Amino acid sequence: MLGQSVGFYVVVLTLLMGVLEWGSPRVAQAASDCRASPAPKVDWQGCGKKNLMLSNNDFSDGNLREVDLSFTDLRDSNFNGTDFTKAKLIRAWFAGSKAQRADFEKIEAYRAGFQKVDATGAFFSSAELERSNFTEAKLSGADFSKAELSRAIFDDAELTGVNFSSANLARADFTKAKFAGGLNFSDAFLSLTRLEGVDLSTSVGLDQHQLNIACGDAQTKLPKGMTMPLSWPCGETD
Repeated sequence: MLGQSVGFYVVVLTLLMGVLEWGSPRVAQAASDCRASPAPKVDWQGCGKKNLMLSNNDFSDGNLREVDLSFTDLRDSNFNGTDFTKAKLIRAWFAGSKAQRADFEKIEAYRAGFQKVDATGAFFSSAELERSNFTEAKLSGADFSKAELSRAIFDDAELTGVNFSSANLARADFTKAKFAGGLNFSDAFLSLTRLEGVDLSTSVGLDQHQLNIACGDAQTKLPKGMTMPLSWPCGETD
């Protein structure tokens, strides 16, 4: 009986220690990271940072996983090496920022502004980027595999070596994109994708069906073995 009583009190004491641990200064300090000022290696994982003015800051190598930065102004900031995995960036503004080798995997970024961003070598796999604007962005070597990019804009963007495999590029606009060498369009969905005047001659992964449902013109250059569709589905007003 005495042994059983001692065992019971040990269990109760262990549970009480666990409860106290949750309120300990160490855990409180971890929660206070959401109030930390922008700085290199800042840890805002899971924090809510909506509708803020945070431009011209250095977030390099930071942990912004699952953070909510929707509608936040992040222009002209440094995000080199920053981890945004599963972050909410809906209508966030990144214009003019640096994001080399940043990880944007599985972000929600509907209508986000990435104009003139330097995201060379960045990772956008499985990201939701519908109607996002990449005008004049530097995206060479970026990975957009399995990304949702319907109606995304790539005017004057640098796209050398970009991977668009299995991406949804419906109605995306590549008409003024710039790239040397080919792009990877393996299994990409190109319904009404704007390819007028685009040189696809060295791109890989394209098949005839993809071209038939895209929008090109007489100046669109096709890979060897591909043939110009009898008619493109887009008119001048589409």
